[in-house]
Amino acid sequence: MIGGGGVRWSEGVGRVRPPHPPPSLLLEESRKTAAVGMLIALGSWAMLFASLFFAWAALRLRAPEWPPAGTPRLPIALPAFNTAVLLASGFALRAGLATRTAGARARGLLGTLALGVLFLGLQLAVWIPLWRSGFTVSSGVAGSIFYALTVLHALHVAGGIVALAALLPLAGSLTFEGRGRVVAMYWDFMAAVWLLVFLAVYVA
Repeated sequence: MIGGGGVRWSEGVGRVRPPHPPPSLLLEESRKTAAVGMLIALGSWAMLFASLFFAWAALRLRAPEWPPAGTPRLPIALPAFNTAVLLASGFALRAGLATRTAGARARGLLGTLALGVLFLGLQLAVWIPLWRSGFTVSSGVAGSIFYALTVLHALHVAGGIVALAALLPLAGSLTFEGRGRVVAMYWDFMAAVWLLVFLAVYVA
């Protein structure tokens, strides 16, 4: 029994349990996975918006006059201000992510949320007069592409607002920075797409 016990004891000593990865390593791996997933999603959305931009460009190049007959001229002052609002929201988000205290992070998120909601409200202020003037989805190809671009973008901004709101309870947690960076990637992409929409649709 003594020998048998010694064998069992030596076998137990010889077994080496694999070390558990530290929480910081697991957190970093989670951040990388989330960032890669977001990049893949942004790539698919980029192709979607690119197809609409190409359709708008083709329409402009083929049109004998612009805007087409019976189409109202698009406003520029309000969309320009709205562009500044969305860009400012991105700066507010980045400022919040750069801080270390939960209160400062929450203030950055709340500022971004407020500006994002303002952006959507100003979009309605642009759409409603155009719609009442007869520039609707059924008024021609120009109307269809215009609303496809702007409404699709607004829906994505609304999704970003939901993601920002979900970050608020995590302002003081260890996971905030990683998740915040992923949301910031999405929000920056939406700002870049809108800048292209403004330049291509309202300015050009």
